[in-house]
Amino acid sequence: MNLFKLSWKYLTFRPLSTGLNVLLLALGLAIITVLLLIQDQFEKKMTQDAAGIDLVVGAKGSPLQLILSSVYHVDFPVGNIPMNEAVRLSRSRLVKQTIPMALGDNYQGYRIVGTNHDYLSLYEVGFSSGKAWEEPFEVVLGAMVAEKSGLKLGDTFTGSHGISVGSHDHDHHDFRVVGVLEPKGNVVDRLVLTSIESVWYTHDEEESGEEEPTSETSEDQDTLAHDHEHQNEEVDLEEDDYENTEEDHENHDHDHDAKFHHPVAKSGFPATDQDREVTTLLVQYRSPMAAVQLPRMINSNTNMQAASPSFEMSRLFELLGVGVQVLEGLAFVLIAISGLGIFIALYNSLKERRYDLAVLRAIGASKFQLLILIFLEGISLTFLGALLGILLGHGFLSILAAQNEQGIAAGLQAWTFLSAELWIVIYALTVGVLASAIPAWSAYQTSIANQLTRK
Repeated sequence: MNLFKLSWKYLTFRPLSTGLNVLLLALGLAIITVLLLIQDQFEKKMTQDAAGIDLVVGAKGSPLQLILSSVYHVDFPVGNIPMNEAVRLSRSRLVKQTIPMALGDNYQGYRIVGTNHDYLSLYEVGFSSGKAWEEPFEVVLGAMVAEKSGLKLGDTFTGSHGISVGSHDHDHHDFRVVGVLEPKGNVVDRLVLTSIESVWYTHDEEESGEEEPTSETSEDQDTLAHDHEHQNEEVDLEEDDYENTEEDHENHDHDHDAKFHHPVAKSGFPATDQDREVTTLLVQYRSPMAAVQLPRMINSNTNMQAASPSFEMSRLFELLGVGVQVLEGLAFVLIAISGLGIFIALYNSLKERRYDLAVLRAIGASKFQLLILIFLEGISLTFLGALLGILLGHGFLSILAAQNEQGIAAGLQAWTFLSAELWIVIYALTVGVLASAIPAWSAYQTSIANQLTRK
């Protein structure tokens, strides 16, 4: 006697009831699957994108917004800060390294980020083709940007103002692609990287209406040290926290184009004698003591604010935890309802099949085989529900990733299966066993004589 085949025949005899129970269970398990995938990949991705960044410094405003816009590039920048204050901060004895960033433009929704080559080193990205930018309006594309946009080496494009699609174009000067990065699976994949000067000149053109940016002569290199000395007097930070070394103003005699200046040694800032601004600074601490002193000093004594990525993301996960718990609760309610539905379906089916079970007993089936038959029906239902739920969960995540090409969800791998998903299957089978327990025991107690006599 093939118990598997027999149990399947019983299930398909009532397709609507069977399908409804499977669907309810699948929906509940799909929610749990999505939560598992998002929790695992989202937290790993957020941690990976913030790796090596101890502090983010920007304009006063929401610290969470500052982190989201500067580290993860998913929110609007809070504003700009004077570059003289940024340079001053970079020379603190508490700071190991600062990476300046200039934000505010996009290409097809992908953000154009003005920065220096240290940003590439921070994320340890290599080039699949081309090289890093060397002059203004040369750009390097993240792997996802290159794939989605179809741009390749030598192509040109026009950036748009703002960080969302549909803004007006900066049509005074085109950007030229000089490099494409290898896929890294982090935030760099969806960025367009260029020099800070490119962002400055783009907005200079927007304001002046001129076709070419104003050239800054090599005299900037000679006057920068004096500018920094005057700028240091304007920033209200404790003097003892800074080192005044000549090394911060050396090595300015590199060959360069008339429109481009190599970064100042150690500070990583472009040389200029104009009053410029940057959007944010990514800071690495020199020592553990900096984590205690530097944020307080910046927030209290300057017009800038300092925010810790680890602290702000922990706070965000805590806020999102309530919503996750609600979804988990909904999932378990659906699973409980499906388990109850399976129990009711098996119990009602058992009442109608008592004579059939008695006949099976009469032709040689044992009580234990009848017990196994009912358990097989419940387990088959829940196993189908588990498989369908897992597939639905992965399918939903793939749709979510496809609909958010510029956001954090774009990097989620929908069809990566976790070992934790095996527990979903085990949990579903447990529900099937519990739902089948009472009907199976009733089948086990089936009396051949009573049922055949009654019929």
